[in-house]
Amino acid sequence: MTRVLLTTTSFQDTPGVHHDLLAAAGFEVVRERGPLPESRMLELAGQFDAYLCGDDALTRAVLQKSLPRLKVVSKYGIGLDKIDVAAATDLRIPVLFTPGVNHTTVAEHTFALLLAAVRNLVVEANHVAAGRWTRITGNEVCGKTLAIVGFGRIGREVAIRARAFGLRVIGYGNYWDEDFARWHDITRVESFDELLAQADFISLHTKLTAQTRHLIHAGNIGRLRRGAVIVNCARGEILELGALVAALKSGHLKAYAADVLDQEPPPADHPLLGLPNVILTPHIGSRTHESVQRQASCAVENLTRFLSGRPPVAQANLLP
Repeated sequence: MTRVLLTTTSFQDTPGVHHDLLAAAGFEVVRERGPLPESRMLELAGQFDAYLCGDDALTRAVLQKSLPRLKVVSKYGIGLDKIDVAAATDLRIPVLFTPGVNHTTVAEHTFALLLAAVRNLVVEANHVAAGRWTRITGNEVCGKTLAIVGFGRIGREVAIRARAFGLRVIGYGNYWDEDFARWHDITRVESFDELLAQADFISLHTKLTAQTRHLIHAGNIGRLRRGAVIVNCARGEILELGALVAALKSGHLKAYAADVLDQEPPPADHPLLGLPNVILTPHIGSRTHESVQRQASCAVENLTRFLSGRPPVAQANLLP
Protein backbone atom coordinates (compact mmCIF):
# COMPACT_ATOMS: atom_id res chain seq x y z
CA MET A 1 0.00 0.00 0.00
CA THR A 2 1.24 3.49 -0.88
CA ARG A 3 2.29 5.28 2.31
CA VAL A 4 1.69 9.05 2.39
CA LEU A 5 2.85 11.62 4.95
CA LEU A 6 0.20 14.34 5.42
CA THR A 7 1.43 17.37 7.35
CA THR A 8 -0.73 20.37 6.50
CA THR A 9 -2.97 21.24 9.43
CA SER A 10 -5.61 23.17 7.48
CA PHE A 11 -6.20 20.03 5.36
CA GLN A 12 -6.60 17.96 8.53
CA ASP A 13 -8.64 20.44 10.57
CA THR A 14 -11.14 21.60 7.92
CA PRO A 15 -14.03 19.30 7.01
CA GLY A 16 -14.86 18.80 3.36
CA VAL A 17 -14.77 16.65 0.28
CA HIS A 18 -10.96 16.44 0.30
CA HIS A 19 -11.13 13.92 3.15
CA ASP A 20 -13.38 11.68 1.06
CA LEU A 21 -11.05 11.97 -1.93
CA LEU A 22 -8.03 11.01 0.16
CA ALA A 23 -9.86 8.08 1.77
CA ALA A 24 -11.06 6.82 -1.62
CA ALA A 25 -7.47 6.76 -2.91
CA GLY A 26 -6.71 3.85 -0.60
CA PHE A 27 -3.41 5.17 0.74
CA GLU A 28 -1.97 4.48 4.15
CA VAL A 29 -1.94 8.04 5.52
CA VAL A 30 0.30 9.07 8.40
CA ARG A 31 -0.58 12.46 9.90
CA GLU A 32 1.81 14.95 11.49
CA ARG A 33 1.16 18.52 12.63
CA GLY A 34 3.25 20.69 10.35
CA PRO A 35 5.02 22.74 9.32
CA LEU A 36 7.79 20.34 10.27
CA PRO A 37 11.40 21.50 10.70
CA GLU A 38 14.26 19.80 8.92
CA SER A 39 15.15 17.81 12.05
CA ARG A 40 11.73 16.12 12.16
CA MET A 41 11.62 15.58 8.41
CA LEU A 42 15.01 13.85 8.61
CA GLU A 43 13.59 11.52 11.26
CA LEU A 44 10.68 10.63 8.98
CA ALA A 45 12.55 10.53 5.67
CA GLY A 46 12.74 7.16 3.98
CA GLN A 47 9.45 5.85 5.37
CA PHE A 48 7.07 7.22 2.72
CA ASP A 49 6.20 6.91 -0.94
CA ALA A 50 4.77 10.44 -1.11
CA TYR A 51 4.64 13.68 0.84
CA LEU A 52 1.43 15.68 0.92
CA CYS A 53 3.02 18.70 2.52
CA GLY A 54 2.49 22.29 3.52
CA ASP A 55 5.45 24.49 4.48
CA ASP A 56 7.65 21.71 5.83
CA ALA A 57 11.42 21.92 5.37
CA LEU A 58 12.07 19.71 2.35
CA THR A 59 15.78 20.40 2.06
CA ARG A 60 18.28 18.57 -0.13
CA ALA A 61 19.28 16.47 2.88
CA VAL A 62 15.67 15.49 3.56
CA LEU A 63 14.99 14.65 -0.07
CA GLN A 64 18.17 12.59 -0.39
CA LYS A 65 17.34 10.60 2.74
CA SER A 66 13.79 10.06 1.44
CA LEU A 67 15.10 8.03 -1.49
CA PRO A 68 14.78 5.49 -2.95
CA ARG A 69 11.26 5.12 -1.58
CA LEU A 70 9.93 8.63 -2.18
CA LYS A 71 8.20 8.93 -5.56
CA VAL A 72 6.55 12.37 -5.44
CA VAL A 73 5.98 15.55 -3.43
CA SER A 74 2.47 17.01 -3.62
CA LYS A 75 2.48 20.54 -2.26
CA TYR A 76 -0.72 21.83 -0.68
CA GLY A 77 -0.69 25.43 -1.94
CA ILE A 78 1.46 27.49 -4.26
CA GLY A 79 4.47 28.63 -2.22
CA LEU A 80 7.51 26.49 -2.96
CA ASP A 81 10.21 28.34 -1.01
CA LYS A 82 10.38 25.66 1.70
CA ILE A 83 11.07 22.97 -0.91
CA ASP A 84 14.50 22.70 -2.52
CA VAL A 85 13.03 22.37 -5.99
CA ALA A 86 16.48 22.33 -7.60
CA ALA A 87 17.49 19.41 -5.40
CA ALA A 88 14.23 17.60 -6.17
CA THR A 89 14.92 18.06 -9.87
CA ASP A 90 18.48 16.76 -9.50
CA LEU A 91 17.15 13.74 -7.63
CA ARG A 92 14.32 13.23 -10.17
CA ILE A 93 11.55 13.80 -7.64
CA PRO A 94 8.46 15.46 -9.13
CA VAL A 95 7.13 18.46 -7.17
CA LEU A 96 3.41 19.02 -7.74
CA PHE A 97 1.53 22.13 -6.59
CA THR A 98 -1.90 23.78 -6.73
CA PRO A 99 -1.95 27.15 -8.53
CA GLY A 100 -5.19 29.06 -8.91
CA VAL A 101 -6.93 27.83 -5.75
CA ASN A 102 -6.49 30.58 -3.16
CA HIS A 103 -6.32 33.96 -4.90
CA THR A 104 -9.83 35.06 -3.88
CA THR A 105 -9.32 34.12 -0.25
CA VAL A 106 -5.90 35.76 0.09
CA ALA A 107 -7.09 38.93 -1.65
CA GLU A 108 -9.98 39.21 0.79
CA HIS A 109 -7.62 38.71 3.73
CA THR A 110 -5.31 41.38 2.33
CA PHE A 111 -8.11 43.92 2.47
CA ALA A 112 -9.14 42.78 5.93
CA LEU A 113 -5.60 43.56 7.11
CA LEU A 114 -5.40 46.88 5.26
CA LEU A 115 -8.70 48.14 6.63
CA ALA A 116 -7.85 46.92 10.12
CA ALA A 117 -4.60 48.90 9.98
CA VAL A 118 -5.92 52.20 8.65
CA ARG A 119 -9.06 52.19 10.84
CA ASN A 120 -7.37 50.87 14.03
CA LEU A 121 -9.95 48.08 14.15
CA VAL A 122 -8.06 45.58 16.30
CA VAL A 123 -7.09 48.02 19.05
CA GLU A 124 -10.55 49.61 19.02
CA ALA A 125 -12.32 46.24 19.29
CA ASN A 126 -10.02 45.32 22.17
CA HIS A 127 -10.83 48.62 23.91
CA VAL A 128 -14.56 47.91 23.77
CA ALA A 129 -14.09 44.29 24.87
CA ALA A 130 -12.22 45.58 27.92
CA GLY A 131 -15.00 48.02 28.75
CA ARG A 132 -13.31 51.15 27.43
CA TRP A 133 -15.04 53.56 25.03
CA THR A 134 -11.84 54.92 23.45
CA ARG A 135 -12.38 56.38 20.00
CA ILE A 136 -9.38 56.82 17.67
CA THR A 137 -9.60 58.75 14.43
CA GLY A 138 -8.57 56.61 11.48
CA ASN A 139 -8.10 57.19 7.77
CA GLU A 140 -9.90 56.45 4.51
CA VAL A 141 -8.35 54.34 1.79
CA CYS A 142 -10.31 56.05 -0.99
CA GLY A 143 -8.14 58.34 -3.10
CA LYS A 144 -4.85 56.89 -1.80
CA THR A 145 -2.24 55.00 -3.82
CA LEU A 146 -1.89 51.24 -3.37
CA ALA A 147 1.32 49.69 -4.70
CA ILE A 148 1.04 45.98 -5.48
CA VAL A 149 4.31 44.05 -5.62
CA GLY A 150 3.77 40.87 -7.62
CA PHE A 151 1.08 40.83 -10.29
CA GLY A 152 0.11 37.18 -10.42
CA ARG A 153 -3.35 35.83 -9.64
CA ILE A 154 -3.46 37.17 -6.08
CA GLY A 155 -2.04 40.57 -6.98
CA ARG A 156 -4.64 41.00 -9.72
CA GLU A 157 -7.47 40.03 -7.37
CA VAL A 158 -6.24 42.63 -4.89
CA ALA A 159 -6.17 45.21 -7.69
CA ILE A 160 -9.81 44.54 -8.59
CA ARG A 161 -10.86 45.13 -4.99
CA ALA A 162 -8.63 48.18 -4.70
CA ARG A 163 -10.28 49.86 -7.66
CA ALA A 164 -13.70 49.17 -6.11
CA PHE A 165 -12.49 50.99 -2.97
CA GLY A 166 -11.47 54.02 -5.03
CA LEU A 167 -7.74 53.48 -4.73
CA ARG A 168 -5.22 54.47 -7.36
CA VAL A 169 -3.28 51.29 -8.14
CA ILE A 170 0.31 50.95 -9.29
CA GLY A 171 2.10 47.67 -9.82
CA TYR A 172 5.57 46.20 -9.93
CA GLY A 173 6.80 42.77 -10.93
CA ASN A 174 8.28 40.57 -13.63
CA TYR A 175 4.88 39.35 -14.80
CA TRP A 176 2.51 41.93 -16.25
CA ASP A 177 -0.88 41.50 -17.90
CA GLU A 178 -1.23 44.52 -20.20
CA ASP A 179 -4.89 43.92 -20.98
CA PHE A 180 -5.80 43.52 -17.32
CA ALA A 181 -3.88 46.66 -16.38
CA ARG A 182 -5.60 48.68 -19.11
CA TRP A 183 -9.08 47.43 -18.21
CA HIS A 184 -8.58 48.28 -14.54
CA ASP A 185 -6.56 51.48 -15.01
CA ILE A 186 -3.41 50.20 -13.30
CA THR A 187 -0.03 51.81 -13.90
CA ARG A 188 3.13 49.75 -14.14
CA VAL A 189 6.14 51.17 -12.31
CA GLU A 190 9.51 50.03 -13.62
CA SER A 191 11.63 51.16 -10.66
CA PHE A 192 11.08 49.73 -7.18
CA ASP A 193 12.39 52.93 -5.61
CA GLU A 194 9.80 54.89 -7.60
CA LEU A 195 7.08 52.55 -6.35
CA LEU A 196 8.16 53.12 -2.74
CA ALA A 197 8.10 56.88 -3.21
CA GLN A 198 4.55 56.90 -4.61
CA ALA A 199 2.85 54.45 -2.28
CA ASP A 200 0.54 55.22 0.61
CA PHE A 201 -0.01 51.49 1.03
CA ILE A 202 2.10 48.57 -0.20
CA SER A 203 0.69 45.07 -0.63
CA LEU A 204 3.21 42.25 -1.10
CA HIS A 205 2.28 39.28 -3.29
CA THR A 206 5.57 38.20 -4.82
CA LYS A 207 7.32 34.86 -4.42
CA LEU A 208 10.26 34.54 -2.06
CA THR A 209 13.38 34.13 -4.17
CA ALA A 210 17.00 35.15 -3.90
CA GLN A 211 16.01 38.37 -5.70
CA THR A 212 13.02 39.21 -3.48
CA ARG A 213 14.53 38.29 -0.10
CA HIS A 214 14.91 41.60 1.79
CA LEU A 215 13.42 43.46 -1.16
CA ILE A 216 12.52 46.14 1.38
CA HIS A 217 15.58 46.85 3.49
CA ALA A 218 17.40 49.51 5.50
CA GLY A 219 18.71 51.12 2.33
CA ASN A 220 15.31 51.79 0.75
CA ILE A 221 12.60 51.68 3.43
CA GLY A 222 13.17 55.41 4.07
CA ARG A 223 11.95 56.14 0.53
CA LEU A 224 8.44 55.30 1.66
CA ARG A 225 6.20 58.23 2.52
CA ARG A 226 5.98 58.90 6.22
CA GLY A 227 2.78 57.26 7.45
CA ALA A 228 2.79 54.49 4.84
CA VAL A 229 1.28 51.08 5.61
CA ILE A 230 2.74 47.74 4.47
CA VAL A 231 0.50 44.68 4.12
CA ASN A 232 2.24 41.34 3.69
CA CYS A 233 0.40 38.18 2.64
CA ALA A 234 3.40 36.76 0.81
CA ARG A 235 6.46 35.81 2.89
CA GLY A 236 7.99 37.43 5.96
CA GLU A 237 11.50 37.33 4.58
CA ILE A 238 10.66 39.81 1.80
CA LEU A 239 11.36 42.53 4.37
CA GLU A 240 14.55 42.98 6.34
CA LEU A 241 13.30 42.55 9.90
CA GLY A 242 15.61 45.05 11.60
CA ALA A 243 14.79 47.79 9.12
CA LEU A 244 11.07 47.11 9.45
CA VAL A 245 11.13 47.26 13.24
CA ALA A 246 13.15 50.49 13.22
CA ALA A 247 10.72 52.16 10.78
CA LEU A 248 7.75 51.12 12.90
CA LYS A 249 9.28 52.32 16.15
CA SER A 250 10.30 55.67 14.65
CA GLY A 251 6.81 56.25 13.28
CA HIS A 252 8.01 56.46 9.69
CA LEU A 253 5.70 53.51 9.00
CA LYS A 254 2.18 53.98 10.33
CA ALA A 255 1.55 50.24 10.46
CA TYR A 256 2.58 46.79 9.35
CA ALA A 257 -0.18 44.21 8.84
CA ALA A 258 0.95 40.72 7.97
CA ASP A 259 -0.23 37.14 7.70
CA VAL A 260 3.33 35.79 7.51
CA LEU A 261 6.52 35.93 9.55
CA ASP A 262 10.13 34.97 9.03
CA GLN A 263 9.64 32.37 11.81
CA GLU A 264 6.33 30.55 12.11
CA PRO A 265 5.18 30.27 14.81
CA PRO A 266 7.27 33.16 16.17
CA PRO A 267 9.38 32.87 19.32
CA ALA A 268 8.15 34.76 22.37
CA ASP A 269 10.85 37.40 21.90
CA HIS A 270 10.15 38.08 18.22
CA PRO A 271 10.68 41.85 17.73
CA LEU A 272 7.34 42.40 15.97
CA LEU A 273 5.28 40.96 18.82
CA GLY A 274 3.76 43.60 21.05
CA LEU A 275 4.42 46.59 18.82
CA PRO A 276 1.30 48.80 18.91
CA ASN A 277 1.30 49.49 15.17
CA VAL A 278 1.62 45.85 14.09
CA ILE A 279 -1.24 43.48 13.24
CA LEU A 280 -0.29 39.82 12.79
CA THR A 281 -2.44 36.85 11.85
CA PRO A 282 -1.19 33.23 12.00
CA HIS A 283 -0.82 32.47 8.26
CA ILE A 284 -4.54 32.08 7.67
CA GLY A 285 -4.80 34.07 4.44
CA SER A 286 -5.86 30.99 2.47
CA ARG A 287 -7.54 29.23 5.39
CA THR A 288 -11.23 29.42 4.52
CA HIS A 289 -13.56 26.46 4.10
CA GLU A 290 -13.85 27.21 0.39
CA SER A 291 -10.14 27.64 -0.28
CA VAL A 292 -8.99 24.71 1.87
CA GLN A 293 -11.27 22.34 0.00
CA ARG A 294 -10.03 23.63 -3.35
CA GLN A 295 -6.35 23.39 -2.37
CA ALA A 296 -6.66 20.04 -0.64
CA SER A 297 -8.73 18.46 -3.40
CA CYS A 298 -6.24 19.64 -6.01
CA ALA A 299 -3.30 18.32 -3.95
CA VAL A 300 -4.98 14.92 -3.63
CA GLU A 301 -5.88 14.89 -7.31
CA ASN A 302 -2.28 15.72 -8.21
CA LEU A 303 -1.11 12.83 -6.06
CA THR A 304 -3.57 10.25 -7.32
CA ARG A 305 -3.12 11.23 -10.96
CA PHE A 306 0.65 11.02 -10.75
CA LEU A 307 0.71 7.71 -8.91
CA SER A 308 -1.70 6.21 -11.47
CA GLY A 309 0.52 7.29 -14.35
CA ARG A 310 -1.55 10.26 -15.50
CA PRO A 311 -0.36 13.88 -15.85
CA PRO A 312 -0.85 15.94 -12.66
CA VAL A 313 -2.79 19.19 -12.63
CA ALA A 314 0.41 21.20 -12.15
CA GLN A 315 4.07 20.32 -11.72
CA ALA A 316 6.70 22.84 -10.61
CA ASN A 317 9.77 21.10 -12.02
CA LEU A 318 10.50 19.56 -15.37
CA LEU A 319 12.42 16.30 -15.08
CA PRO A 320 14.79 15.11 -17.81
